[in-house]
Amino acid sequence: MRWSFLIVLLLSAMTLAAQESQLGADFRGEGDRFHESCSQGFKGIGGCIEMLLTDHPLHIAAGSIAPQNGFGAGMAFVTHYTPNENWRLSWDVDAIGSSNASWRAGAYMKIIHTPPQKITITTTTTGPPAKSKLAVRQYTVFNVYAQGIQLNKIYYFGEGPNTTPARQSVFAEEQAIVGGSGIVPVWRKFNLALYGEINGRFVNINNSTGQGYPTIGALYNNLTAPGLATQPGFAQFGEGIRLKPTFFGDHFQLDYKFTFQQFAASSSTYSFRRWTGDFGHVFPLYGKTPPGPREFNGPDQCAQTVGGKCPPISFSRNRSGAIGLRLLMTESIADRGSVVPFYFQPTLGGSDIDGNSLLPSYQDYRFRAPNLLLLRESFEHSLWGPIGFDFFADQGKVALSRGNTNFDNLDHSFAAGFTVRAGGLPEVYFLFSWGGNSTSHNIVYMDPALLGGSPRPSLY
Repeated sequence: MRWSFLIVLLLSAMTLAAQESQLGADFRGEGDRFHESCSQGFKGIGGCIEMLLTDHPLHIAAGSIAPQNGFGAGMAFVTHYTPNENWRLSWDVDAIGSSNASWRAGAYMKIIHTPPQKITITTTTTGPPAKSKLAVRQYTVFNVYAQGIQLNKIYYFGEGPNTTPARQSVFAEEQAIVGGSGIVPVWRKFNLALYGEINGRFVNINNSTGQGYPTIGALYNNLTAPGLATQPGFAQFGEGIRLKPTFFGDHFQLDYKFTFQQFAASSSTYSFRRWTGDFGHVFPLYGKTPPGPREFNGPDQCAQTVGGKCPPISFSRNRSGAIGLRLLMTESIADRGSVVPFYFQPTLGGSDIDGNSLLPSYQDYRFRAPNLLLLRESFEHSLWGPIGFDFFADQGKVALSRGNTNFDNLDHSFAAGFTVRAGGLPEVYFLFSWGGNSTSHNIVYMDPALLGGSPRPSLY
């Protein structure tokens, strides 16, 4: 994995060389803001923390790495270059490490098409004012990235829905991802966009000792943990569509995503294909929902508009809330004689390797298989300032065959807790979950991206 660090350092050096004069001004501005915010003692502590965690070009990077691998901290470097009014380039480089020696380092480049909008003024003599058509701006965005990660504690209970806690084992995973992706809006009325990606994935699985559980090699072999014996390199391709229309004055919002991926291994034994459908339905209670990821931001950026600033921490008592319904399905297809490696299989229970809470009352990574189905009903509401309340119920299952990806015998889980969305700081949530064979689980999680930042490449 050392070469991933070299890529990060090389991209950083190229950025510094190309943007020396701009960086000098950016660093001077950051120094002035630091002096202004952090020299006021206790009175300015909020602004100082905000600047240290979100400012550019340099700030502290912090967030959860992956379940069971702790909280990570390090540094992030962000800069940009605007060659003309039609394009904007930004670079985002970060590295963090945790107390159990897990780490992540990555370099992420955004190429954003920003053509000027044509603004027309329409006047009416009767009736209500014309509705603005500038409320939502979609951009064509291309991504180029290189990321390396080492996780020293991941649980494996076996494959399928009928595994037991008695067969719990632990392993370590290293993964390097080098590639790119793009999203291109094609139908503005319904916020329809096309998505594509191409990645090289390189995985290494090791026994993890001293973790209080048997190592994966002590309980499983290549038949019961497909891909344990060897981990070939993968060329991974993906295509998809995204649909995000709103109706009834933004009181009903859809967030539909459908992707189809091909994992081509250097050994055909481990080649497979996978499709994923993620269908979200949101009913904002007051016409406003919490901010989500923005395609034009890197993971360490939180601007509200292209070239804009991060939102300030607000203690407003303005109400916000939403009811949500979600259906998530994923199925894998392997040819005869081929299998889906266990380290690329989705999981339910606690949180998955990307940090998504799914059936959270169970242990992390509790159920693992090539196929998955999840239903979620959720409710969230602001309480005071950046603090909110969150409740959701999950029903889901994993399946070894696509024919069993159905609504029979679903496991269930409930969760309630508090969220903190303060300006552009990483979102933090505190959850207590229960259900599912009388299991319970406490989850404290800090998002590894700033609020409004785009997610990093998925690890499965």
